[in-house]
Amino acid sequence: MDYETIDFKIDDGIARVTLNRPDRLNSFTAQMHEELRSALAEASEARVVVLTGAGRGFCAGQDLNERSVASGDQPVDLGVTVETGWNPLITMLTSMKQPVIARVNGVAAGAGANIALACDMVVAARSAKFIQSFSAIGLIPDSGGSWILPRLVGQARAMGMALTGEPLSAEKAEEWGLIWKCVDDDALDGEVNALATKLASLPPLGLAAIKKIIRTTWERTLDQELDLQRDEMRRLGYSEDYREGVAAFLEKRPAKFIGR
Repeated sequence: MDYETIDFKIDDGIARVTLNRPDRLNSFTAQMHEELRSALAEASEARVVVLTGAGRGFCAGQDLNERSVASGDQPVDLGVTVETGWNPLITMLTSMKQPVIARVNGVAAGAGANIALACDMVVAARSAKFIQSFSAIGLIPDSGGSWILPRLVGQARAMGMALTGEPLSAEKAEEWGLIWKCVDDDALDGEVNALATKLASLPPLGLAAIKKIIRTTWERTLDQELDLQRDEMRRLGYSEDYREGVAAFLEKRPAKFIGR
């Protein structure tokens, strides 16, 4: 597929997806939704996915030019927008078997913030900001926001972010546990590349299992979690990658994992 609103490439097992509407702070249109979902589907065999934005921002969420509600306009059914665009995207990001890294290079606002937070790991430039901007226009944190935020930072902080819409610095986001890491702007590329390269070298089956078990842990009791851990350890213990990992450790050599 030819892309107009994103850039996409895969090198050395790392899929890199760049939201590419910098003049609009990479805000989403229906076309961008379609193209991003297509790119993520293409990335299904990559070892790692890196999602970022072009220019000075990560993503400003929905392009409101597509949702004009000026006087006299017909009301817009935002439920359709969420159901056909944002919900499928969040579901796709959170259910991918490989690690997804958000490289947040600037402002991440509204649904753009929640796209980043739906990724498995977030590395942000020190100048970046996370803004739950929904309350300013009479809306709620969609794109998973109302589910993700309390689980990451607790109800009090989630409520404050959602009600006030005040920008949260990347440094504070790291301190609160909202993101994995905040780094100096000029160190962002090196940090993300090193992380992506490391994850791409690790056993794919194990990483997929880690993602699944941690993302679904809220659904289970402790006893159920212990049973699932037993079952997953049994399954992974029979894999070729586990055998290779142990052999490489004992032989003091780099391991070569094949995902079986």
